[in-house]
Amino acid sequence: MTRLTRRGLLAGALALPASAAWPQVTGLAQRPPLRPAPDAARIVARSGLSGTVGYALLDADDGRVLDSGGAMAALPPASTMKALTALYALARLGPAHRFRTRVLRAGDMLVLAGGGDPVLSTDDLARLAADLVASGQTSPPRFAVWGGALPRLARIVPDQADHLAYNPALSGMILNFNRVHLGWRTAGGAVQMRLEARAAANSPRAYTITVEPGDHRALFAYHADPLHERWTVARSAVTRPGSRWLPVRKPELYAGDVFQTLCRARGLVLPTPEIIDTLPEGDEVASLDSQPLRQILRDMLYFSTNLTAEVVGLHASGASDPAASAAAMQNWLHAQGLGQGFRLHDHSGLSGESRVTALGLARAILSAEGAADLAPLLKRDPLADDLGALPDRGFQVAAKTGTLNFVSNLSGHLRADGGHAVFAILCADGARHTATTGQELPAGVRGWTHEAKTLQGQLLAGWAQRWL
Repeated sequence: MTRLTRRGLLAGALALPASAAWPQVTGLAQRPPLRPAPDAARIVARSGLSGTVGYALLDADDGRVLDSGGAMAALPPASTMKALTALYALARLGPAHRFRTRVLRAGDMLVLAGGGDPVLSTDDLARLAADLVASGQTSPPRFAVWGGALPRLARIVPDQADHLAYNPALSGMILNFNRVHLGWRTAGGAVQMRLEARAAANSPRAYTITVEPGDHRALFAYHADPLHERWTVARSAVTRPGSRWLPVRKPELYAGDVFQTLCRARGLVLPTPEIIDTLPEGDEVASLDSQPLRQILRDMLYFSTNLTAEVVGLHASGASDPAASAAAMQNWLHAQGLGQGFRLHDHSGLSGESRVTALGLARAILSAEGAADLAPLLKRDPLADDLGALPDRGFQVAAKTGTLNFVSNLSGHLRADGGHAVFAILCADGARHTATTGQELPAGVRGWTHEAKTLQGQLLAGWAQRWL
């Protein structure tokens, strides 16, 4: 039986002579006129959103451009870049790939060797510590941490405030997304502050990182020496109990400190950790594998984790720095005839230099190597977080959002009973974005972002009505 869809019905009607397309009847039996579908260009103009809007809608069956406007404007990708990175990682590493964290015995030294697992947690290290103790290892004279599986970066991008937890340091030794949890309260007129390597079941204190209240005007101040990180927080900001995450800049020290505490709790005493640049030959005495890459990428796309994006991109390329790694990803796209108008400088979308086009982004999500594996990992109805859950609209969306100051993007799959399309919508107020780079919630950004997301929802609804 042939399935009759709205697209097929309309196509069939248009193929008939005008006089035969619909029966010529009169009175109450006459067919009511079709409600005109919203025009995308008019929706954009009516929104009044400041800046530039680029959009492209492609037929998922044959790649035809169904609708577009400003589709070749090169705009910041924000976190829609993570969809490209996921494609790249799936193609280069495979959806079943796992990252391994190991403990080696090399002579008189135990070595905690990071394998670049982007989602390693304190609870994972606790399991590794238990396995190490169960192996019968005795307390070694030396304990070292190696993070050379990936390049060492002081932060993901340089032009961000010190205290932003989404921009930590990066190396092959990663713990809790290289973040530490700060909590504070006032007791007896004094501010009490504590830094923890917080996880679901284990939250030991972080001893190589310290914090105290300060009398400076800036919200945070940061200093470091070879063995410690030191934070001060403006006293005026901690008058009431609260908490937040802070970035870790010395991830090997942090992981070594936490692993030392976890081993000591199980009766194995480790000396103060050393940081080594060269991994010695030794026997593996304990190890821990990450979850499969497909699950790591699903969570990365859902929570938009910058560190995970940079880590899996670097693993996929094998490059020595993020810029070279992004260039390798761009070359990979170009080799497939994709990436029109792209200038890629990172894997997370944090870089102020990266640019993509709506048409190029939509084509990559539709047909790049790894596209079939990416589609089920995208978040369902991603606009609901900002616009609220809407009643059944007769179509479904699975997509990746991307948000920076005065940048709001959305790209993914649009499905209805009548068909399937792939889309990209890029919205950017370039002047205001440039002026507020690195700032936390600048004036006007909440309202602008809500207007951009409202526009995206209207475009999707119009496309579903008109094309699917």
